[in-house]
Amino acid sequence: MIQLSPNINTRATGFTTRSDIGPARDADDISDDRHAHNKKQKTDEEEEEDLNDANYDEFSGYGGSLCGKDPYDEDDKEADQIYDSIDKRMDEKRKERRELKLREDLEKYRQERPKIQQQFSDLKRNLAEVSEDQWLNIPEVGDARNRKQRLARKDQFTPLPDSVLAGAVARTGNATSISDRDQKYGGINTPFGAITPLGTSTPGDIDMKKIGEARNTLMDIKLTQVSDSVSGQTVVDPKGYLTDLQSMLPSHGGDINDVKKARLLLKSVRETNPKHPPAWIASARLEEVTGKLQTARNLIMKGCEECPKSEDVWLEAARLMPADQAKAVIAQAARQLPSSVRIWIKAADLETELKAKKRVFRKALEHIPNSVRLWKQAVELENEEDARIMLSRAVECCPTSVELWLALARLETYDNARKVLNKARENIPTDRQIWITAAKLEEANGNNHMVDKIVDRALNSLRANMVEVNRDLWIKDAEDCEKSGSIVTCQAIIRAVISVGIEEEDRKHTWLEDAESCATHSAVECARAIYAFALAEFPSKKSIWLRAAYFEKSHGSRESLEALLQRAVAHCPKAEVLWLMGAKSKWMAGDVPAARSILALAFQANPNSEEIWLAAVKLESENNEYERARRLLQKARASAPTARVMMKSVKLEWCLGEIQNSKTLLVEAVRHYSDFPKLWMMKGQIEEQQGEKEAARDAYNQGLKKCPKAIPLWLLLSRLEEKNGQLIKARSILEKARLKNPQVPDLWLEAVRVENRAGLKNIAQNLMARALQECSNSGILWAESIAIEPRPQRKTKSVDALRKCEHDPHVLLAASKFIFWAERKISKAREWFTRTEVHRKVPGLTIIYFTDLYSGLRRRSVRLENGSPGLWTVKIEPDLGDAWAFFYKFELMHGEEETQNEVRKKCINADPRHGEYWCRVSKDIQNWRLKTEQILPLVSELAPLPT
Repeated sequence: MIQLSPNINTRATGFTTRSDIGPARDADDISDDRHAHNKKQKTDEEEEEDLNDANYDEFSGYGGSLCGKDPYDEDDKEADQIYDSIDKRMDEKRKERRELKLREDLEKYRQERPKIQQQFSDLKRNLAEVSEDQWLNIPEVGDARNRKQRLARKDQFTPLPDSVLAGAVARTGNATSISDRDQKYGGINTPFGAITPLGTSTPGDIDMKKIGEARNTLMDIKLTQVSDSVSGQTVVDPKGYLTDLQSMLPSHGGDINDVKKARLLLKSVRETNPKHPPAWIASARLEEVTGKLQTARNLIMKGCEECPKSEDVWLEAARLMPADQAKAVIAQAARQLPSSVRIWIKAADLETELKAKKRVFRKALEHIPNSVRLWKQAVELENEEDARIMLSRAVECCPTSVELWLALARLETYDNARKVLNKARENIPTDRQIWITAAKLEEANGNNHMVDKIVDRALNSLRANMVEVNRDLWIKDAEDCEKSGSIVTCQAIIRAVISVGIEEEDRKHTWLEDAESCATHSAVECARAIYAFALAEFPSKKSIWLRAAYFEKSHGSRESLEALLQRAVAHCPKAEVLWLMGAKSKWMAGDVPAARSILALAFQANPNSEEIWLAAVKLESENNEYERARRLLQKARASAPTARVMMKSVKLEWCLGEIQNSKTLLVEAVRHYSDFPKLWMMKGQIEEQQGEKEAARDAYNQGLKKCPKAIPLWLLLSRLEEKNGQLIKARSILEKARLKNPQVPDLWLEAVRVENRAGLKNIAQNLMARALQECSNSGILWAESIAIEPRPQRKTKSVDALRKCEHDPHVLLAASKFIFWAERKISKAREWFTRTEVHRKVPGLTIIYFTDLYSGLRRRSVRLENGSPGLWTVKIEPDLGDAWAFFYKFELMHGEEETQNEVRKKCINADPRHGEYWCRVSKDIQNWRLKTEQILPLVSELAPLPT
């Protein structure tokens, strides 16, 4: 036996064996290891002196640092802080790049391994279109695992024990014998603890069938009682009473306790202050809401007795009463309040015959002759002659009502109307509508010279009577005058008020904005008057003449445009665009000699002008005067040599088949204008057309040395190598082009298409992913990505593209083709073809109205661009020829002749110039004479069908 020391804790201590899992000692037990402290010190020393070979350094030795055992003083602390701050600063510099790299890696990872929720994102997005009825009709999932077993169990029957059957008989059956206890005590013990005589029925013996019959009888009595409602006889279906009970419940939907509290509160208010009308009205409406209509009627009639001078109470009583009783109530109200306009109008509304209504209004006017509202409603019921007589009396009773004076003037003859308006001005000298009506009256009777005088007098009179002249309101009145056909009056108003309250330096800007606003509101004559006034004030401003010319081109006739341009070039002879617009107008009208004369005058005013030279050349070449065009170009090269003049000279010879002359001109052109890429492009294309592939390659390479930023040159060289079967060389050319011209979508697009044409779909997909990372907002790349995606993924890709490039026409066109047209959704495809609507185009500015795909709202976007100005009302991006071609092809396949002609007409008006397929046809040297209406069917044939 071991003897324990008295100093040692004698509490039992657990021990651990091999069969135990984990320690048997409690966590709060005191350890019996007397050498634990020494072991701990030894362990710390071993950790400090780690002699492992992996911990050895030639410079520092073991332990990681030569100074690890030295004391840590303030200098060390300061040094550590300095190093920490430097590390933190360097980390912040690399933070943005590191986070960007992390995001790119994450996006790339998600593109390769999308989440489950991303794969079903298009399906979840469609859940927004599910209606409420569809949600409610979704069947329950249920448990279909053991359905066959459950169906089989329905046909199985399990016999019940006799004890269950005996218990059921004891509860529901009648007793046939008396127990010993009953015989002993002479009765049975009821649930209430009383003894009843034998043979009587106790509550436990009540037949539930009889209770059900009694309940049905009571229900029939109640149905009979409610069959007559307060508004008349109604038909109540006793069988469907419970299902239709909701229609008979009060509509307030509140708690019954709240109703009781409100009823008690209103009762207190009525008793405290019985002369307070709102209390009676609120009480009646409370009873009406809770379904007690008769109580509401009784309360409101009592309120009429207590508050006979309150028209609100009487009107509420008339509303609650049936039609026949409401007339009596309103008649009593009229006796109590003969000067209440609302009561008389209510009395007229209760009448059903026109004659009775007239009688009520005339009776009302006897009591209230100065009510404009009564006069207006009474006059509306009369014929023209009687209305004129009544209005004559009305203006005597209500001399300050402008509406009555103007209504009377409209019904009178010219002379009497002038007298009426003069009297109106005397009675109401501060209203502008009377003056405007007088001006419209003079214009309607042919006295146009009086209109300006009347408007001037109106402004002077209003200012004399301390009335502020608000130019915005007057301009709005001018627009209303134009809509009513009073053109002279609207122009006179514009001339009179357009300068009111405008600073000297803000006049031009403000007037142009006013003209645009009027044009937006379809007030063409007002806008024309504003432009005329602005041109009179600033006759030498080229910008105003241009805006006015574009306005006339959009809204006016050819004659008005040419007259305006004739005046414009007289004031601004140096404005080349005005001369060109005038010449084009004459040319489009078929008057070629007049166009030549205009260009001749333009030459005199602007010698050596490139634009005028080229316009004259185009005029002659389009009219088959090739020798004239050649002579003009020769003179231009001699007097005003420019790169464009040289290019047009080469192109004319090329188009006419004079290849040698074009080559000779090209040699001279590239010697003087080597940095003009189109000259090198034409040189290479001419060589390629003649089969000289080496010469074409040399031309493209020389051009790229001079113009490394010319993207079309890179594309032409790549396509040349691809045609020769040099796929690797074509790739290297495009790679080199992307290095010299980063973030250019056309180069990435060509690289993707090169791989697709070679049948390397995987490489094309990888290139497209890289392209979208570098040019994430490029519409042509997103459109191509939609096209090369498999059909199941196209919808998701289209949504992503529309989020990135919401207004891009290429994306809208791709969505129209591949999401709807390819899926035979004809109506939806047509809607998307017309998705973007360019409402107005002015020089350098386009205002676009579009439909938001997520909210369904119409929004407005303003965009700067370099396009040919004019007013457009087309329903597709006007300068993208491919969109017109695909739309036209779609209508040829699925539309009618009317819609096809409409698309063709709008395309001709838009005169597009860009687009991959459009330029492939329009820039073909064989089609240089074709017009827009001839190019459109050719491009539509070339455009592929979406698959």
